Amino acid sequence: EFDESSPKRPTNPYASSKAAAECFVQSYWERYQFPVVITRSSNVYGPHQYPEKVIPKFISLLQQNRKCCIHGSGLQRRNFLYAADVVEAFLTVLKEGKPGEIYNIGTNFEMSITQLAKELIHLIKKTTSESEMEHWMDYVKDRPTNDLRYPMNSEKMHNLGWRPKVPWKEGIKKTIEWYKENFHNWKNPEKALEPFPVTEPFAQLSSP
Repeated sequence: EFDESSPKRPTNPYASSKAAAECFVQSYWERYQFPVVITRSSNVYGPHQYPEKVIPKFISLLQQNRKCCIHGSGLQRRNFLYAADVVEAFLTVLKEGKPGEIYNIGTNFEMSITQLAKELIHLIKKTTSESEMEHWMDYVKDRPTNDLRYPMNSEKMHNLGWRPKVPWKEGIKKTIEWYKENFHNWKNPEKALEPFPVTEPFAQLSSP
């Protein structure tokens, strides 16, 4: 598990930009005592999330009778935290958090991407058959630097009085229902349902 003092090891430009932003913000606390607080959360899911993220993407694909596109082996594991719990965590940090501190907002609930797909197939397609579940999964080329896990220690948040409250079965049911009624309200959502675009490394692109 990673705690707040674990070294940052970003493996892609997006993660690097977040790590750099933390350093920038922390420098204002160190130099000017500007009252900042940094939070790091597990993967968030719930109603209203744009369908490029894995849970709304899989839900939307299945509701359109399309297969879940699973990157690589599907063995990558993620911790999923319901949006309302994250909101409660932010409010807790604003009220009880100390300036200059970092807080992990995490959950122990973890599953692999393949497990996630099967869970959603079971709930949406109403099947427990392994062969039918396999029919609704399409394994595609893996995303570059697709890390295996992001386990977080959230003891510091627990000491402020916060813990996640929404069980997975309740949160995912609400999420599925919301996308069933609201997917069409997104502007140009179909592009978000495509697999992650994979480009060749620059070394392979350059001519001899």
